[in-house]
Amino acid sequence: MSELLQFLFSGVTVGAVYALVALGFTIIYNASDVVNFAQGEFVMLGGMATVFAHAAGLPLPLAALVAIVGTAAVGVALNRLAIEPARGAPVVSLIIITIGASIFIRGAAQLVFDKQIHTFPAFSGDDPIRILGATILPQSLWVIAGAVLVFVALWLFFTRTLLGRAVLATSNNRLAAQLVGINTNFVMTLSFALSAGIGALAGVLVTPITLTSYDVGLTLALKGFAAAMLGGMGNPKGALAGGLLLGFLEAMTAGYLSSQYKDAAAFVVILAVLFLMPQGLFGRKSTDRV
Repeated sequence: MSELLQFLFSGVTVGAVYALVALGFTIIYNASDVVNFAQGEFVMLGGMATVFAHAAGLPLPLAALVAIVGTAAVGVALNRLAIEPARGAPVVSLIIITIGASIFIRGAAQLVFDKQIHTFPAFSGDDPIRILGATILPQSLWVIAGAVLVFVALWLFFTRTLLGRAVLATSNNRLAAQLVGINTNFVMTLSFALSAGIGALAGVLVTPITLTSYDVGLTLALKGFAAAMLGGMGNPKGALAGGLLLGFLEAMTAGYLSSQYKDAAAFVVILAVLFLMPQGLFGRKSTDRV
């Protein structure tokens, strides 16, 4: 029982990170129908920028805030310089642009920062909390709480605010949204800023546990994408559920099979969803009139 509980704690912690990455995918997908494969690099930038800002003498909370704001600015630049100029291009071309942006950001981070593995102190110390024979780090609670709070905030934003509804309207029909007075360019800018900021927050929360380096973004992007597909692309509730389920699946795979197969779980999920349930757990089946 304690062994299963330990795997559950590990899975929920990692799954919360995947959920935050998947939420970033969801925000941009809802606003533009673009799958942003640079999302994992935002997580990397959040962690790396916090490390170096803290090493430069800033208090950890301020260093984290600077990292999140700076990463949000990178997200805005990605939209303005790469996505908006190619707005009329096919979706596949936009996806390729985000992949290229991911490679560019990774290379820039290697030059601006370094190639070493880094971390910074946990927010509440490193003494584990014991529960029914299993242990969980206090930082894991920060990660889980962060994912839940971001999910609740996004749910309130999309359902209770005029700006959030403007994002959904832009997603449904960009031209119609423009005709009723919605500034779709601002909506796109906001969506990329939110997505990048959430990714950076994930990097800040998880770095004391998993460490960070310039090349962690690719794996996180793939797993966040798998989580978003599992839950239903474009559905915030599905992103949260998909991230937690994928984290739990990875923990079970590592615990009962081998840690060598842990990373393969995301690819198995992607293939299973594509073949068996293309709309995901909470996605809606679409129909086209002809």
